[in-house]
Amino acid sequence: MAEFTTILDGFEVMMRLGIHPHEVAPQRVVVSVEMTVMYSGPLGEDAIEEVLDYDFVRTGIRALTAERPFALQETLCEAIAGLCLADERVRRVKVRTVKADVYPDARVGCEIVRTR
Repeated sequence: MAEFTTILDGFEVMMRLGIHPHEVAPQRVVVSVEMTVMYSGPLGEDAIEEVLDYDFVRTGIRALTAERPFALQETLCEAIAGLCLADERVRRVKVRTVKADVYPDARVGCEIVRTR
């Protein structure tokens, strides 16, 4: 078996996220994802077909955040984790979301870890 960590870090999306009236407008949310990916053995080829292509995570996050507003960062993290775990090779996923512009002096976020 071969284990890799595939990372999408600092991915910024504009989305509706929050419970307050001023959060009806889209705001900047920074998403980071770490996936522990298992392969049956060492990689044989230097080809994308050999590994998990992280483009599906980026595209999936864009689709999730465009589809509907989220009230809670926790719910958003769960949806992103589910997206990642849909690939059978992903054994563990850590998702972090951060509202970058809510406060002038702090960023607020949520982080979850899910495993198979």
